[in-house]
Amino acid sequence: MRFYVVTVLPEIFGSFTATGLVGKAIAKGLVGVDPITPRDFTTDKHRTVDDTPYGGGSGMLMMPQPIVHAMEEAEAREQPRSGTRPLRILLSAQGDRFDQAMARELSSHAALTLVCGRYEGVDERAVARVDREISLGDYVLMGGEVGAMVIVEAVSRLLPGVLGNASSIVEESHASGLLEGPQYTRPAEFRGDKVPDVLISGHHAVVARWRRREALRRTLLRRPDLLTHAPLDASDRKLLAELERELAAAKLLGPVGPATLAPDDEG
Repeated sequence: MRFYVVTVLPEIFGSFTATGLVGKAIAKGLVGVDPITPRDFTTDKHRTVDDTPYGGGSGMLMMPQPIVHAMEEAEAREQPRSGTRPLRILLSAQGDRFDQAMARELSSHAALTLVCGRYEGVDERAVARVDREISLGDYVLMGGEVGAMVIVEAVSRLLPGVLGNASSIVEESHASGLLEGPQYTRPAEFRGDKVPDVLISGHHAVVARWRRREALRRTLLRRPDLLTHAPLDASDRKLLAELERELAAAKLLGPVGPATLAPDDEG
């Protein structure tokens, strides 16, 4: 899979693409990251990519022509490789919230073009030529480069061969719609805190049930909103009902309500 990154700061991606799992994936030929600077498509000697907004206002806007030409350059590079046009994505505070489900969906594409805004924003005529806008959250960054790195890393790790242990993709937080439960490694005891006995019991089915219960517990306490859409079976709902009553009794949770209980679990 290839990521084309339209950015006025291509040098930011140097160490990102040379180190860690992304760097290894690039070395293996599983992933490609190609920064493209819109300055290469300007027409003045100063390579200007921004100008003052029509109608007044503070700050500068990125002009449409350099960005659109940079996106078209990505398409010209990708066409001989995969025969497809990269999906055009603008990193924007007004975009859809990026999450694991979106990362999984994006991983099905042969290529993405990630457009990184700077200054006070991007001319609407360039915005109109992207396929979608994506936001990392309800806050403002200085530009889209950090967001582009997040997307590259989140999507790349879903590709076959990028992670050494493919099963970790299934077990981690958000992959199943839940937060991941607590995890432990050596030593078996650290400053008086012991690894739960169940994890060293050798009973795989018991360990699996404990991990699922702890994932439900942590999600219920920290991100109960995720339970609305998480794929829960009857066993999950039974565990969840037990946890709700247990945590409510310990005054760690409010009164048990209908939000997460299945009808046949109530009472």
